[in-house]
Amino acid sequence: MPSGYASTRHPLASQLIARARQIGGKLRAQQDQSDVRGCYSDEIHRELLEGGFYRILQPRMFNGGGGDCETYIRVIFELSRGHPGSGWCYALASSHALVLGAHFAEEVQRELFGSAGDFRAAFAAGPVGIPTFERRDGGYRVSGLWAFASGIPVSTHFLGGAFIPGVNGAPAPVAFVVSRSSVEVLPDWGGDAAMGMQASGSNSVRLNGVFIPDRHIIPSPVGLLSTDSLPEGTPGTRLHGEGVFLGIIFGWFSCEFGAIFTGAARAALEEYERMLRAKPMLFDPHRARMHDPELQRIFGEALCRADAAEALTLSATRLYTEQCDRWMNERQPITAADTLRVWGTAREGCRAACECVEMLFHSAGASGAKSGDRLQRYFRDVQMYRIHFQSQAVTPMLRAQLQFGTEVPLPFRTPTAPLVPH
Repeated sequence: MPSGYASTRHPLASQLIARARQIGGKLRAQQDQSDVRGCYSDEIHRELLEGGFYRILQPRMFNGGGGDCETYIRVIFELSRGHPGSGWCYALASSHALVLGAHFAEEVQRELFGSAGDFRAAFAAGPVGIPTFERRDGGYRVSGLWAFASGIPVSTHFLGGAFIPGVNGAPAPVAFVVSRSSVEVLPDWGGDAAMGMQASGSNSVRLNGVFIPDRHIIPSPVGLLSTDSLPEGTPGTRLHGEGVFLGIIFGWFSCEFGAIFTGAARAALEEYERMLRAKPMLFDPHRARMHDPELQRIFGEALCRADAAEALTLSATRLYTEQCDRWMNERQPITAADTLRVWGTAREGCRAACECVEMLFHSAGASGAKSGDRLQRYFRDVQMYRIHFQSQAVTPMLRAQLQFGTEVPLPFRTPTAPLVPH
């Protein structure tokens, strides 16, 4: 944390960040067990819960921090530095308070946040196969499977995305929320279930005839790129008076990934430096590898990439909050180009972080490839971003299409009609 940093939003920002750094040290010591388990320990969960870390993005009305995005990002830096997979689990369970606080009606927010403000929700944007939505009086009875519900082991709720018949019978993209107690969490994560991010808690979730009332279903915010369809704001901006509760999450999610992988890059640098100080040079066993000019160059370049990743992530975060604040204070629209600028900036931060870890791993020698080696873990973890949708070329493609005025793909068009029949 740079000297002089102080949040203008959360009164306990400095304490939260310092405490997150301490918890990160515990996460580092528990990496092996957390990977096998598929998420961090109950001990860590209690510390995060009792310390208010899950409430940073929640509205003040519900005992939260009011949506302090920068403090939240800095907390993710520290937790992910201790263990990237655990940072992913934390972030994807706690961040979706913004969705509830932005897009759901006041009565639903009061119901789900509750008096204590205890709302944690994994979010899977789309189902596996085609779920069933059977219309019932006042809602739907839903069955289906949603994979990669990251953070579900520590969640109180589940947010899922799907298509249901909308106005005139056309498929409409929606998001729904259900309590975790009403869904089945499958034991399909942790250990060797995936190459990396083994502690991210990315289990699959199955709904078996779960009734979801209409008030718990909203038009999907996933493809929301602009304020074009929000001329009067959202239930959240009217209720909480904070621009961040516009809930334009498309670019924001990439900031979260930037924080996770910046943490991974810092963790990899620490492990690599330990190795350079401890191991002898290959052809000069009386001197440590930190005296090798080529390894010095690699370490220095990797350090620059980690610095760039952190700077880009913070820049994207501040850009996002500035856009939200300008809408709130001046009603300056947020355009699709604005949102993609946030996403693109954070995406470059993620790429820099991945390059940092990869160049360190590639030069560490064969011992770094052994099972259980921390550098190997960080390398595997960043590969999970390389194959993730957020990393793909759709961002620059969309930016170019907007610049040239060509057709934007259907999933990113602004909905113009009500999506859920009542």
